[in-house]
Amino acid sequence: MSSSPCVSHHHQVRLRLPAPAAASFAPPALRGRRRVARATMSAEAPLGVAPAAAAEGARTPAQQALLAEMVEEAAVWCAVNGLVVGDRANQRSGTVPGVGLVHAPFSLLPARFPASFWKQACELAPIFNELVDRVSLDGEFLQAALSRTKQVDEFTAKLLEIHEKMMAINKKEDIRLGLHRSDYMLDSETNSLLQIELNTISSSFPGLGSLVSELHRTLLNQYGKVLGLDPKRIPQNWAATQFAEALGKAWAEYNNDSAVVLMVVQPEERNIDGRTVAVVYFRAGYAPTDYPSEAEWRARLLMEQSSAVKCPSISYHLVGTKKIQQELAKPNVLERFLDNKEDIAKLRKSFAGLWSLDNEEIVKSAIEKPDLFVLKPQREGGGNNIYGQDLRDTLIKLQKEQGESLAAYILMQRIFPKASLTPLVRGGDWFEDLTISELGIYGAYLRNKDKVILNNQSGYLMRTKVSSSNEGGVAAGFAVLDSVLLTDEGKVWIAYRITDNDNGADGTVML
Repeated sequence: MSSSPCVSHHHQVRLRLPAPAAASFAPPALRGRRRVARATMSAEAPLGVAPAAAAEGARTPAQQALLAEMVEEAAVWCAVNGLVVGDRANQRSGTVPGVGLVHAPFSLLPARFPASFWKQACELAPIFNELVDRVSLDGEFLQAALSRTKQVDEFTAKLLEIHEKMMAINKKEDIRLGLHRSDYMLDSETNSLLQIELNTISSSFPGLGSLVSELHRTLLNQYGKVLGLDPKRIPQNWAATQFAEALGKAWAEYNNDSAVVLMVVQPEERNIDGRTVAVVYFRAGYAPTDYPSEAEWRARLLMEQSSAVKCPSISYHLVGTKKIQQELAKPNVLERFLDNKEDIAKLRKSFAGLWSLDNEEIVKSAIEKPDLFVLKPQREGGGNNIYGQDLRDTLIKLQKEQGESLAAYILMQRIFPKASLTPLVRGGDWFEDLTISELGIYGAYLRNKDKVILNNQSGYLMRTKVSSSNEGGVAAGFAVLDSVLLTDEGKVWIAYRITDNDNGADGTVML
């Protein structure tokens, strides 16, 4: 992959992160001790540590010193190469350029990921890109699928209102640009790659995600022999340049040399411009808080009515809703939009179980076994999903109400990835914990009328979080940035059965 010669200037993006959730990033001493209940034979251990010692987190002084040295090297690399975010503890951060920056939270070592599943995820990207475009053109499907949701969700109703106005005037989007990210986890129960969600608006972290891949490659070039890890097994990650290239090509298709690319951002990031806009990129606009008054909705409508290329357009935005994800998983719905049977089979293979709350049998199962499900409202940005006892209580409450509020949620099969013992770094400090990872595959799609100009897999984002945390957003403070270390099939790892004495959760840990 190569970057476009038109895109030659790189601008540092500063993001202010919230303080980490206490339950997610408390130091190890504050968490319940994790007990090794069972171990199997293994070919290798991380950093040459004996299996029992690794699982208990008891490293030798030499191993502790090695990790501390790597953390220091990594922190310096972050500062030099711009792997930094705004520090909420500093009041001037985000207002004075270059002031109040800290390294982004990251995993010290890349996450192991089987090469066959990596290939599967990458091959799905252009198919999902095409699916989003096809579904976006079917306005009647979008309106019908979300008709009940809008009755109980004002935010979705406002989006649909704008969409309906565009349908009424038969507004055509000749140039359609999509910068997407499809998120997956490996389910240990079924040994399969399952989709968590498809993001069609503000698909975050292509810049920082690319940098973490480079950070890990740099660390393994220096320490890889000691660790027994090959830096060549970290895939190249060109997400930042690929997204920039897609924006640049959309600008070129607009064919107005004096026009600009407009970034719609949240309050602490500011862009002001009085020129013709060729491309509108929404870094904000995916949450109700981004529309505090009718003025913001009027601005969104104005942008939608304009001739600018929208990323996403209102129809692309709606395709990314949880309800549409659930509708597309129904039998025979994909066939409405795609002709290639092979592509349809590949998509279906990645779908987790998804149900509306009209399915009384599934709702009953979820009330009886809430740990096997996730209840999802139509919200983006992390911290919104409902689990466990809260899920059961919410479903019982919704059943008693017997109203349209059921339509505000979908039920999803809960995915159970394997956990790994991982060193995590935040604010210059590191600790180890059992973690799980989520892989996001970026996709770029650009069409001008009937001509497809771009339809690519465009890099990736790996996020790792402690396994005791239900939520997974980096910006929300639950996770760290990571990269991928591809592994061969059938490799034997250390396997333990772990009991977390804090919450009684069991799981398999792979080291």
